[in-house]
Amino acid sequence: MNLPGRELAYDPDCSTLERLYVRALGAPINGLRIRLAHVIPATRGDYRRILDAGCGGGAFSIELAKAHPGAEVVGVDLDESLVIKANRIAKTAGLGNLRFETADVTALRFRGEFDLVVSVDNLEHIEDEVAAIRSLHAALMPRGRLVVHVPGYYRRWPVLKKSVNFDVPGHVRPGYLLEDLTEKLAQGGFEVESARYTFGFLENLSNNISYAITGADKRNKMLYAFAFPFLQIIAHIGSGAKPTWGAGVLVTAMAADA
Repeated sequence: MNLPGRELAYDPDCSTLERLYVRALGAPINGLRIRLAHVIPATRGDYRRILDAGCGGGAFSIELAKAHPGAEVVGVDLDESLVIKANRIAKTAGLGNLRFETADVTALRFRGEFDLVVSVDNLEHIEDEVAAIRSLHAALMPRGRLVVHVPGYYRRWPVLKKSVNFDVPGHVRPGYLLEDLTEKLAQGGFEVESARYTFGFLENLSNNISYAITGADKRNKMLYAFAFPFLQIIAHIGSGAKPTWGAGVLVTAMAADA
């Protein structure tokens, strides 16, 4: 059974109890697990080289390496400490097709080297997101694919009310409307293939409960550890929804010819 993020149990900063929990249930980050459930299926296909741009702790890079064992996966992030840790985790997990590098997503050195680029919840951190999108375009081979996920501009909070997305430290904007993101991608040289909202009602409810417990700041760890399996059940039940608006936006696009 593939439990997403089990390899994060190799994080040297985890306690013994945390390692056991992660090995048993996978990465215990509710919002990340919901995004994984949407993003990884969107990468189906045969690829030779895959870039995870703005990989953070490497959870998506790890799942990409597992989903595409015949491809070389490169995760890049500006935080060198995260890159060092992620390389250690990948090596301990035996993921020989995965490596991590320190890099700025807005100024990547790669030119036409990847046939798939994945960017998950990064653009909302970047002032000039079109410059970042053009950098991703440059890293792709001609007609290469981009899979990008970002927070939606709105979410349901606490249950039914339509509210602007949470003010999260490090975000320069709360998120995107579908048409906003597709327009930015077009400006950056991409042809949109598909675009939809994620985080339907039950997924959003699950994530709101998670946020209420932790404040997105690892508060109330014991309560969250107890609640997490139930939150995942709620999210899984709602994973097939096709919301007309939601707390996330997922777009697949092709790099237009220069």
